[in-house]
Amino acid sequence: MPFKLCLPDGIGQEEEGKGVQEGWIFFKEEVLKAQERAVPRCSKMSRQGRRLAWLNRELWLELRKKRRVYNLWKKGQATQEDYKGVARLCREKFRRAKAELELNLATAIKDNKKHFFKYISSKRRAKENLQPLVDGGGNTVTKDDEKAEVLNAFFASVFNSRASRSLGTQPPESEDRDGDQNGAPIIQGEMVSDLLHHLDTHKSMGPDEIHPRVLKELGDVLTKPLSIIYQQSWLTGEVPADWRLANVTPIYKKGQKEDLGNYRPVSLTLVPGKLMEQIILSAITQHVEDNQGIKPKPALV
Repeated sequence: MPFKLCLPDGIGQEEEGKGVQEGWIFFKEEVLKAQERAVPRCSKMSRQGRRLAWLNRELWLELRKKRRVYNLWKKGQATQEDYKGVARLCREKFRRAKAELELNLATAIKDNKKHFFKYISSKRRAKENLQPLVDGGGNTVTKDDEKAEVLNAFFASVFNSRASRSLGTQPPESEDRDGDQNGAPIIQGEMVSDLLHHLDTHKSMGPDEIHPRVLKELGDVLTKPLSIIYQQSWLTGEVPADWRLANVTPIYKKGQKEDLGNYRPVSLTLVPGKLMEQIILSAITQHVEDNQGIKPKPALV
């Protein structure tokens, strides 16, 4: 079923009478329902997961032919030279297919980095698991869920302390309201539509489970509801709770692997939240340029 037919007629209208949080929840639930109905799911078989990336149907038939000739040779119904000739031809085709695959991955790395690094990861002999960690009390943590809690508490403490120190040096909000003299800008639908249509479909989705490809292909339909949510968020200063969530992955830097300080967090946030960040950044940049604060080549008088 086409994705657009799975979306309700009220999307883009219901958000106008709701708050930021309620409008976002309605938008997310309707998109996820349509995504569940329109996007087919396929289960990855374990046997398929071990299959070589360059092993297509032609090579599979060549491999079967090689095994068949080998069995005939063992039974005395084929010569050793026959088997060597088939094996040599099969080996050459395998090498050529592998070289072509790697060349295509390297050529398309700018457009699709995900497939390239997925192939590189598959070449590793074994996947490295997170080593046992030592928490703040000096206790060794070995279970995965306990490691997640320890790392979460450590990352939260580090970033919260940095944020509190930086916020402590800022003047009170009520002292400077000059930025509001021109009023809040209106988020145009053209800007949101342009951001949606320039999304990278090879990027991963965030905790909301809305894939960037869905947002890009349905940009014409989802532009209006997202524009309403963004405008209300800008006017009220309210941010949906989901936009504060992130899938955090600990990346090892250097030093002892059991030390929490030797890991840095890499967060994967929601794509709609990232679009709002780009809108805010664009507005700030435009404001600075209009007031001759920063320009590539400023001409100050």
